[in-house]
Amino acid sequence: MNENFMKEKPILPLILSMSLPMVISMLVNSLYNIVDSFFVAQISENAMTALSLVYPVQNFINAVGIGFGVGINAVIAYYLGAGDEKKASAAASHGTLLSVIHGVILTAVCIGIMPSFLRLFTSSEEVVSMGIRYSTVAFAFSLVIMLSLSFEKIFQAVGCMKITMFSLMCGCITNIILDPVLIFGLGPFPEMGIEGAALATGTGQVLTVVIYLIVYKVYPIRVRISREYLKKDKKLDLKLYYIGIPATLNLALPSLLVSSLNAILAAYSQIYVVILGIYYKLQTFIYLPANGIIQGMRPIIGFNFGAREYGRVKKIYLVTLYMSGGIMILGTILCLIFPGQLIGLFTENPETIQAGKTALRIISAGFIVSAVSVTSSGALEGLGKGVPSLLISLFRYTIIIIPAAFLLSRIFGPFGVWNAFWIAEGTTALLAFVIYKKATEIENGKTCEEQEMG
Repeated sequence: MNENFMKEKPILPLILSMSLPMVISMLVNSLYNIVDSFFVAQISENAMTALSLVYPVQNFINAVGIGFGVGINAVIAYYLGAGDEKKASAAASHGTLLSVIHGVILTAVCIGIMPSFLRLFTSSEEVVSMGIRYSTVAFAFSLVIMLSLSFEKIFQAVGCMKITMFSLMCGCITNIILDPVLIFGLGPFPEMGIEGAALATGTGQVLTVVIYLIVYKVYPIRVRISREYLKKDKKLDLKLYYIGIPATLNLALPSLLVSSLNAILAAYSQIYVVILGIYYKLQTFIYLPANGIIQGMRPIIGFNFGAREYGRVKKIYLVTLYMSGGIMILGTILCLIFPGQLIGLFTENPETIQAGKTALRIISAGFIVSAVSVTSSGALEGLGKGVPSLLISLFRYTIIIIPAAFLLSRIFGPFGVWNAFWIAEGTTALLAFVIYKKATEIENGKTCEEQEMG
């Protein structure tokens, strides 16, 4: 496959063609998240609370897989743009092996810490029991998740976005179908409750990996995963981690944020913990299409950077920013017009719905400006500039919002926490613009990124 179309095709059609499959798959993926939560909520509100408390650790596992995958994606795209196919294959091979190691470690650690972790946020033994039962099954698939995300980023790096769309959609649709079957015991299947939700998710992830393996075997891509490319290469491994670790932290920071906000909100009522958990499920549906665009943009911007097409790099960033902003506008409108209906998907408690409506309207005030932070962070990752990308995420998820939530909650109660969201988004957007501009300045015809990657 010839990837030169990434530096020859007009930018808007190129980003649309690369991003649309990912947007579709991300929408289906977000639908699975909402459906998963919807059926768990039918068990009880305690089950929904357990799911909300497990979310930060579950998100951390995904963050490691996606974040390191971003490193794999960026290095492969850069070397392909520079015309070094062997280095690109070495990056894919080393990245896949390291992903397997990550999966084994995460399975053992995350299952082990869950009992004590859950008891930090609730005194309800029923909630703790449900959380342990769900996480034990879900986290047993950590190795599968790592492999799935590794293949996803490899296929994206060579421009095979339709294959990643097909694989993700098959996994998500399988999950959606199996959720009610395994949770409630339909047909010949036994009723498994909250463990059924976790098993449905894991089964979908296994199917995704199987599809990637079949496609890789039947339709070879330019980048190969092979033992011959696994020769010791400390410099290459460091490059993968140089981009992958900041990208992982970028994605893991929301876990720290959710845990911190849960601790603040739990002092007022468990209702607010439930609302925060519901919001993050809804946020997934809103932000994943934008993240789909970012995923489509990363290999393009990395390939053009490797090919020294710096003018196109700038245009790619701007077009992606406008597209992400458009999605955020739609998300804001939905949250302002239908907040009660959205919260009502996950709970029938009138008090929770009423408080959730207020929370959703306040938080959504920061959606539109967040497009600057999301796009800048994603573009910097695609360029191999992991540290500035991490800096943006640190401002967005910890440095501003956690202190603001703590202080405002002392004055306005839980409403102070909701207002901290838009304050953090607005402030971070301004900082992100400055950080991106400084990190991508070209000096003497050579960018800072090129000095670090090459």
